[in-house]
Amino acid sequence: MDTFIDTLIAKRQDLIAAIGQHIQLSLVSLLLAMVIAIPLALAVVNHHRAATVLTQVTGVFQTIPSLALLGLLIPVVGIGTIPAVIALVIYAILPVFTGTLTGITGIDCSLEEAATAFGMTRIEKLYRFEIPLALPSIIAGIRQALVMIIGTGTLAALIGAGGLGNFILLGIDRNNNTLTLIGALAAAVLAIVFSGFIYLLQKWPLRYAVATLSLIILYPLGATLYQAARPTPTTVTIAGKMGSEPDILINMYQDLIHQADPQIKVVLKPNFGQTSFLFNALKSKHIDIYPEFTGTVLESLVKPLKSQREVGVPAKQLYAFAQEDLARQFHMTYLPPMAYNNTYAVVIKKAFAQTHHIATILDLQKVAPQLLGGFDLEFLDRTDGYRGLQTKYGLNFKTQSMDPGLRYEAINNGKINVTDGYSTDSQIRQFHLVVLADNRQLFPLYQGAPLMNAAFAKKHPEIVKALNVLADKISEEDMQEMNYEVNVKKTPAATVAKHFLTTHGLLRGDK
Repeated sequence: MDTFIDTLIAKRQDLIAAIGQHIQLSLVSLLLAMVIAIPLALAVVNHHRAATVLTQVTGVFQTIPSLALLGLLIPVVGIGTIPAVIALVIYAILPVFTGTLTGITGIDCSLEEAATAFGMTRIEKLYRFEIPLALPSIIAGIRQALVMIIGTGTLAALIGAGGLGNFILLGIDRNNNTLTLIGALAAAVLAIVFSGFIYLLQKWPLRYAVATLSLIILYPLGATLYQAARPTPTTVTIAGKMGSEPDILINMYQDLIHQADPQIKVVLKPNFGQTSFLFNALKSKHIDIYPEFTGTVLESLVKPLKSQREVGVPAKQLYAFAQEDLARQFHMTYLPPMAYNNTYAVVIKKAFAQTHHIATILDLQKVAPQLLGGFDLEFLDRTDGYRGLQTKYGLNFKTQSMDPGLRYEAINNGKINVTDGYSTDSQIRQFHLVVLADNRQLFPLYQGAPLMNAAFAKKHPEIVKALNVLADKISEEDMQEMNYEVNVKKTPAATVAKHFLTTHGLLRGDK
C-alpha cells in the first residue's frame, strides 16, 4: 500500500493528464456513435428486414479484434486520436443502435394508432411520446457503449493517443504492478462514475437530460476540434517500440535534436507497439523517426537478396544492405548504427540450465518434451525466431504467445521455462537467466539506428547531423546497465538518457 500511495503521489500530474485524455477520447467517441446509431435506428424502425441486416452488420463490427483494427487504420488515417476514435465508434455503434431500436419497437401499438388518428406527424410522434418512452432503453445502450469505450480505450495508447493505457502498458513493460493497477483502477472508476451519471439523466425531464448530455459531450469535442485547427509550430514526432530500450533511445534523440535547434518541438510516442505499427506509421508520414535494427530490417521489412541472409556477413556490410534496400524500396534514410548488437537470445533459468547441463540452443533438443516456451507474437512468426529454431535446430516444443512485457515475469515464476529476449535486456541479470549460445548462428546482427523518410532527412539536415553523433556509440554493457536503471531501479528513461549523453560528452550543459 505504501508503494501504491508513493507512486500515486509521484505520478499524480501524469495521471491527471491521462484521465483528461481518456475522458476526451471516450466522450468524443460516444457522441459520434450516438450521432450515427440513433438516427440509423429511427430510420429503420418500421423496416424489419433492414433493421435485422443492420443489427447483424453492427454485431460483426464488434467481432473485429481491436489490435487488428488499429493496425489496419494506421496506414489510412495515421496514428493518435483519429484512428482510436474511429475504432471506438465502430465498437460502440451496436449497443446504442440496438438500445434505440428495442426502445422504439417496444412501444404499445395502440399508442401509435392513437397518435396517427390524432393526425400527428412522424416528428411529433418521436418528440411527444416515442423518445420519452424509449429513453430508458436508449440510455441503457449509451451506458453500455460508454463503459465499453472506456475499457477498450486503454488500447489507444498503443498508437500514441494517450489516456490511461499509458499507465497500463508502462506497468506491464517495466514489471511495475503498481502502475498497471493505477491505470486499471482509474479506468474502472471512470466507467462507474460516467455510467452512474448517465443513469441519473433518465430520471430528469427529457429536455434537461438531452441538454446536459449534449454539453458534457460537446465540450471535449470542441476542445478536440480547437486543438486540430489551431496553428502549431513545426514538430518532429519520434516513436519507439515497447520496452525501456526504445524509450531511452527516443529520449536521446529528443535531447540531441533540442541541442541542435531548441526551437524544434519534439513529440515522443513511447511504447508504440509492434514493428509493423511503427513502420506503417513512418511510411504514411504520421511519425518522423523511430529506432530500428539492421536484423529486423533485413528479416521483416525489406525483400533482401539471398546473399544478404548468409551467415557470417560482417556488421558493416549488413548495415549497407539494409540502408540500400530501405532507400531503394521505400525511399527511406537509415542513419549509421550504434555500436552494440542487440540480437535475439534464447534464455532459460540458471537452475534449469545447471540441472540439465544446457549451454547452447542445440542442447535444448535433449529436453524438448519438457519445454514450454513463452514468446511474443513477432518472435513466433519470424524466420530468425521460433520458425528458425524449428528449421535450423530441429526444435519443436509447446509454445504460447504472450506480451513482451510479461514473458520474463512468466519464466521467473515458473509458468514457462524458455523464452526469447534481447542480449541487452536488464531482466537477464535481474532474474538470473542464462543466454544460450547460438552455435548455428540463427540470429543475425541487430544494430540500432534512426530510421526516417528520405524527404524528411533532406529537409532537416540539422537533425540528421545531431543524431549521427550516436554512430558507433553505446556498448552492450552500457545499454544493459541503462535498461537495468529503468526497469529495476525505476529511474525515468529521460533521466537515464540525458545522464549517458552528458557523461559521454554528447550533450552540453543541462539542456
